Amino acid sequence: MIRLVVVTALVGIGAGVGGGLVYLGLHSIQHLAFGYSEGTFLEGLLDAPPVNRVVALVVAGVVGGFGWYFLRAWGRRRADHAVVSVEAAVGGKRMPALVTMLNAALQVVIVGLGASIGREVAPREVAAWWASWLSDRAGVSARERRILVACGAGAGLAAVYNVPFGGAVFAIEILLAEISFATVLPALATSAIAALVARLVVPANPLYLVEQIPLRPQIVVWAIVAGPIIGFAAVGFVRLTRLAQNHRPKSWGILIVMPLVFAAVGVASLWLPAILGNGRSLGQLALSASLPVVVILVITLVKTAATVGTIGAGAAGGTLTPALAIGAGAGLALGGVWQLVWPGEPLAAFALLGAAAFLAVSMRAPLTALLLVMEFTNQGPDMLAPIMLCIAGAVAVGYVLERGRVTGVA
Repeated sequence: MIRLVVVTALVGIGAGVGGGLVYLGLHSIQHLAFGYSEGTFLEGLLDAPPVNRVVALVVAGVVGGFGWYFLRAWGRRRADHAVVSVEAAVGGKRMPALVTMLNAALQVVIVGLGASIGREVAPREVAAWWASWLSDRAGVSARERRILVACGAGAGLAAVYNVPFGGAVFAIEILLAEISFATVLPALATSAIAALVARLVVPANPLYLVEQIPLRPQIVVWAIVAGPIIGFAAVGFVRLTRLAQNHRPKSWGILIVMPLVFAAVGVASLWLPAILGNGRSLGQLALSASLPVVVILVITLVKTAATVGTIGAGAAGGTLTPALAIGAGAGLALGGVWQLVWPGEPLAAFALLGAAAFLAVSMRAPLTALLLVMEFTNQGPDMLAPIMLCIAGAVAVGYVLERGRVTGVA
């Protein structure tokens, strides 16, 4: 028992250190590439010369293309050096240390340079590898190892975004699909420890600045009506990302396709800079309704195409924050139409519900999506009921139409 407690604590500490390093690496690359020292990523993009966006994306495409070409070619030649996903590691596969670190580093580099894909897979992979390595050294049972690897991955997510509850539920609901004392206790402990350790470098403030939204009848009715519509949209996103992943270059084609696709995204960002990065910029614009609804809808559509294109070009990474941003934009657009019929609700409320419902369907994880959005935005309990109603309607549609989930691309 003591050995298991010690290993659990070490998994949380390692996940926190890994998450903190990913955060520092990502922001260092962003500041270096776009020449800003304070403010948000979008503010840095707007202050830098527009040509920097295209140059940074081309560099990201070249680095990512060559990096993943050689990394995946190495894995094809030697099976023990192939990239192993977190899900496969939970299933019992061993994650090769060097390959895992290189794969995570490439993700951090391209997202830092503005690639349209999530950053959350990198800390999950690093933390899962650490948990796997520790478990093997500690001689725990196969079941204990499975639980620790899943909890490590969840703790990595908790660390990089400062979402301890969301990280724990991610491990339980998605990776383990089991609620018991054996899974809940280590999930809570590792995510809490990781978030506390990472707070040495990761800001404690919410990821998105959103006003506290009061509960009104309009938003409850809208949640019931809009949930299924958002569910249809999220299923479309899941299918597009799966199609893109299935048709990504398998060999040397990535050396050509990735730089070209990234360059195209960079050119599009000359007019729509919020499409760059992991989706936080678009998410903040939608959740604060800082631009006209039509403009945010256009950015949302282009962001969707950029994310799908990035995955199709062969990049590895996550879809958590891109899905949240796309859902927020879709919710805002639907809310703008709703206000023509029943005005009075702040537009941010529609974006908030849209983000949660879209994320729930894309991950097929309603509890994780609910908690992540609440932690990301620091919302009070008033919005819990409408968010739950919207998620329920969206997930019901998603369950009927789509049985797969998209949590990241290895």
